[in-house]
Amino acid sequence: MTTKQSRIISTVLSPALNLWLRSQVSQVEDLQIKIEGGDRQILSGHVPGVSILAAHAVYQGIYVSKVQLKGENIRINLGQVIKGKPLRLLEPIPVSGQLRLEAADLKASLQSPLLSNAFTELLSTLLQAGGVQNPTDVLNDYQITWQQATLEADQFTLVGEMTEVNGTVTPIVIRSGLQLASSHELRLAPLEIQMNSAFPINNLDSYHIDLGTEVDLEELNLTPGQLICRGSLKVIP
Repeated sequence: MTTKQSRIISTVLSPALNLWLRSQVSQVEDLQIKIEGGDRQILSGHVPGVSILAAHAVYQGIYVSKVQLKGENIRINLGQVIKGKPLRLLEPIPVSGQLRLEAADLKASLQSPLLSNAFTELLSTLLQAGGVQNPTDVLNDYQITWQQATLEADQFTLVGEMTEVNGTVTPIVIRSGLQLASSHELRLAPLEIQMNSAFPINNLDSYHIDLGTEVDLEELNLTPGQLICRGSLKVIP
């Protein structure tokens, strides 16, 4: 039984999972995978647990120094994998783990559309909370670029620029403390926004960001040059 289980994992499941994970990222170093389960479970397409350790991964332009993940009760299309088809998740799975993001990662990630758009959406959300009407429509009249992100003890600073059609450039600075308000909420406080005077912000010194009930954060540790996040979420296929 042990030999058969090892053969299933080593010749079918591990290569398929490795290939699937590498297809999700543009770069990864030191990718380690550990698969748990017996023959009967795995042959039915049920994998009790998978542990993943990766260093210096890049996902859609976002750099992460280290990520450790553990997924449980995973349902996959093993029958198709055995026939050479790509691995697919068949059901949502709970994933727990920890990631470490360093200052160099954040700097390298600033050109990522995923992160840049997230920062711009954050700015729009904060402007709306500060009383600015239709901030998304108004911001569409500017070209916004993010140039610097600094991590300090329990605080972060984002620096960018707003460029008008006529070429006028105005700096943007968002500076805030960062803590967990709950297992799925982030608290930005004390919060300070510096930008174009055309965006008057009224008494916005704090803001809560709801990450959704699928997220369960246990730790958010922001130190000079480094962010460590630990918790769990549900991955939807």
